[in-house]
Amino acid sequence: MSSPAFASALLRNCASCTVSRCRAITKSPHTLGTFYTKIFVYQKYTEKEIRNITVAHREAKCLSDKIALGLVRLLRWCTDFVTGYRNPERNKEIADKFDMTERKWLIRFIFLESVAGVPGMVGGMLRHLKSIRRMKRDHGWIESLIDEAYNERMHLLTFLDLADPGIVMRLVVLAAQGVFFNAFFVFYLVSPKTCHRFVGYLEEEAVITYTHAIRQLQAGKLPAWDNLSAPEIAIKYWRMPEGKQRMVDLLLYVRADEAKHREVNHTLGNLDQHEDPNPYTALYHDGNNAGPSASPDAGKPIGWERDELI
Repeated sequence: MSSPAFASALLRNCASCTVSRCRAITKSPHTLGTFYTKIFVYQKYTEKEIRNITVAHREAKCLSDKIALGLVRLLRWCTDFVTGYRNPERNKEIADKFDMTERKWLIRFIFLESVAGVPGMVGGMLRHLKSIRRMKRDHGWIESLIDEAYNERMHLLTFLDLADPGIVMRLVVLAAQGVFFNAFFVFYLVSPKTCHRFVGYLEEEAVITYTHAIRQLQAGKLPAWDNLSAPEIAIKYWRMPEGKQRMVDLLLYVRADEAKHREVNHTLGNLDQHEDPNPYTALYHDGNNAGPSASPDAGKPIGWERDELI
């Protein structure tokens, strides 16, 4: 079965969580002090922030980085085959033969988000168990990782409002989840640093994918989405303002989320995995937080270096 034919069989039909802020105090030997845990509260982005997202790539600097990048490229090839996707910026001649339609985009989005929700949950679970075993605080890593997994699941639920996966798609997702969950579980036990770099590179690919979709939509190549309203679940979750609730706005919000995950995981991949606190859930003692912020456009698309934070 050819890639486009296989992809076309994946769909049958195409078509808020606000929890009060919790405060937790922890003592740390580092310059970061009080930790604030924001459980599943979506950080509202400005119009400028979501439109200023750029494609970025972090060069592989060591063997661990190269392994992570190689695995992402392998996963990307498998995903491209399953969803019938070709990136025009990598090979325009081939991409022209595989025009992306609204249906194909939804197939790709659903498959990507079903996989993207795994790493955060695996990492958060393993760190949770480690914290219990060591009887020590985790310094904010668990919260960020679980929040990332929840955010990716919200992406999936949003796209499921626009498409009805068929039996083939469900079987593919089941198989992919079974393989990916267990593989990531083992890799995270061996080298969490490599796993965070892997997710950083994976999110780079996600930003490229959503940027391609946005450009196609804005160029009029996806006419069914021109005036399509975002699903109600998306409007509530992202708190999308009046007049900014179309499909293109939804894709801009999702891309901004992926860009933030890209930055966060590349940053976490630069830290000491056992002792360093998570800078995204911390405030500085002097109150002058010059480090990471919740904004997706913080000027550090490929992450913060450890010496900038600790």
